[in-house]
Amino acid sequence: MRSLSIAATGMNAQQTNVEVIANNIANINTTGYKRMRAEFTDLLYQAERVAGTPNRGGQESIPEGAQVGLGVRTAAVRNLHQQGPLIQTSNRFDLAINGRGYFQVQGANGELFYTRAGPFNKSATGQIVTIEGYLVQPTITVPDNATDVTINQDGRVFATIDGQAAQQDLGQFTLANFINDVGLEPMGDNLYRETLASGAAQLGAAGDISFGKIHQGYLESSNVDPVKEITELISAQRAYEMNSKVISASDEMYGTVSKGIR
Repeated sequence: MRSLSIAATGMNAQQTNVEVIANNIANINTTGYKRMRAEFTDLLYQAERVAGTPNRGGQESIPEGAQVGLGVRTAAVRNLHQQGPLIQTSNRFDLAINGRGYFQVQGANGELFYTRAGPFNKSATGQIVTIEGYLVQPTITVPDNATDVTINQDGRVFATIDGQAAQQDLGQFTLANFINDVGLEPMGDNLYRETLASGAAQLGAAGDISFGKIHQGYLESSNVDPVKEITELISAQRAYEMNSKVISASDEMYGTVSKGIR
């Protein structure tokens, strides 16, 4: 019976689905996290009778065939890059993007990563870094004698220097966009890596066309909806349960056949 192996693929698929949902729920309070969704496709079909072939009399072709599917497989786990709600923190180095775009971050080996999470801070040398210590690009250094830092919605950074009337321009954050956001590779630590599927990063200033605005003193929360996740968890649990019942039914049918043989 093929039903055993078919139902087994369904159970494996729903196990993956539950793991993805569990990861979403685990990251419900992770800054800048984007929820994920498992995508499934059906497997091969075994043709018992092919549509369009001539009938036994050799006259008209049969209008429809008989094909039996062989189960399901996980095709992709998609990151859904919708905007998350903004939460006010009043921390001057907390930044949130309202709209499209990613901050650029330089990794330990010089590789560029991208993130929506903006809980930044100063390093020992005054450079703006992530909470993991990665440099935000382009590099912006805050002077030691700065008494305040102001960041405009276009990403330009100004420092108030003690004894100076005019603010000092320290530079401007550059945002990156991608043709296919879901093609970005998640790396952990709220970072994404550019891939062939995502396309090359398209750089621009905050507030430009197709780029969001930067808000100082805010953070973007996770876009996970707990009600939706629980609903999908119940649906996945029921689908897993139904597949297990198919296996139980197939086992009983096997038992009936084996008893008949004896």
